Amino acid sequence: MIMEGGGAMGTVEDAVRSDVEQLGDLVGVEPSLSELAFTLAGRIDAAATGQCETCGEPVAQDDKLLPQLTRELRQTLAQLLEGRAADDDDDLGDLGSPE
Repeated sequence: MIMEGGGAMGTVEDAVRSDVEQLGDLVGVEPSLSELAFTLAGRIDAAATGQCETCGEPVAQDDKLLPQLTRELRQTLAQLLEGRAADDDDDLGDLGSPE
């Protein structure tokens, strides 16, 4: 796959983009959080594959940042989904009240 910037998209970034796409319309801070998640996923892919983020050429692998990037991605995705969980009220929760 090719990103708009011309670089190849890695498997983590591809998965994150697919997951965010399933959320539908993004509101509030969700667009910013999703862009942060895409950037983090791209960095994880680059660190895991040993490719330069700009040109895609092989580079020495730097796994030192991988755990930190992974934690940050998980936290970002959790924050993105946290706002959605508050909106997902139980459709049957009001059965006890007459309309």
